Amino acid sequence: MLRLRPRVVRDGEEVREAAQRRDWPAVRGQLLAAPEGHRAQLLRGLEGVEGVRPWLAEVSEAGEDRALALLASGSYHVWWAWEARTGARARDVGAEQFRLFHERLRIAEEQLYEAAEREPGWAEPWHLLCQSGRGLQVGPTAAYARFEAAVRRVPEHLGAHAQYLQQVAAKWGGSDEEMHRFAHTAVAEAGPGTQLGALVPMAHLESWLERNDARFRYLRSAAVRKDLHEAADRSVRHPHYRKGADWVWQHNVFAMAFALAGEVRAARRMFRVLGGRVSPSPWHYLGGDAVRAYRRWRRLSGGAWL
Repeated sequence: MLRLRPRVVRDGEEVREAAQRRDWPAVRGQLLAAPEGHRAQLLRGLEGVEGVRPWLAEVSEAGEDRALALLASGSYHVWWAWEARTGARARDVGAEQFRLFHERLRIAEEQLYEAAEREPGWAEPWHLLCQSGRGLQVGPTAAYARFEAAVRRVPEHLGAHAQYLQQVAAKWGGSDEEMHRFAHTAVAEAGPGTQLGALVPMAHLESWLERNDARFRYLRSAAVRKDLHEAADRSVRHPHYRKGADWVWQHNVFAMAFALAGEVRAARRMFRVLGGRVSPSPWHYLGGDAVRAYRRWRRLSGGAWL
């Protein structure tokens, strides 16, 4: 059998390459060709590209592509803000980190709101505003309004749903009950084979993380394991499921949840579909090295050789 070496799969590599050579027509073409709701994945290719901020500012000032350039710049500033804050708990983030975090998010908000005004049919500005709003703590009413604006345009927008799941999680001022209710309602209201199924295991991973449950008792409860299987049957294991732009992340979420829950056969099936493709999230919840965590749990699930 062929050993499938785990490797991180990053979104937007072609956008990254085009941005590195300052080829705006190529970036523009890829973004506009993407289905509405999938542009955010491509925009991740801009993250960390040297000199991209002043370049996008020049493009936006040029005129005709201003809305798209503002969307790209807003997306970059959201990432840049979280880069300053890091993924640490609030109590472990310094004052200067918070200052940079909020400053960059405010720039992102200004750009994203203008992009939304110029292109009222676009969902992506609102999706990204869900993330910036969470960082700026805009409050539950404003946060829901942003989420609703995104899903009104693209009802099963996975990115917007994933951001709102974080918004209602306990660590951001919500609660376990609200988070799980949101995940279950979203999946129940979506069609068979939905792209939203990963919200359920993601919510359970958040609950497990909050419990600091080193022995995985929460995830290995009968109720949680049943919930994971039902979500998979309605989404990634349903005959109508089709791989979308976020399929790698969806399967990584299910793989990690099933593996930690001790559902080795179900986990092995997810690992087999992934074929070694690793998304940094949610494996970073197990430590800094996503590939190492993926490899370890694939091995424990009997899936090192597929």
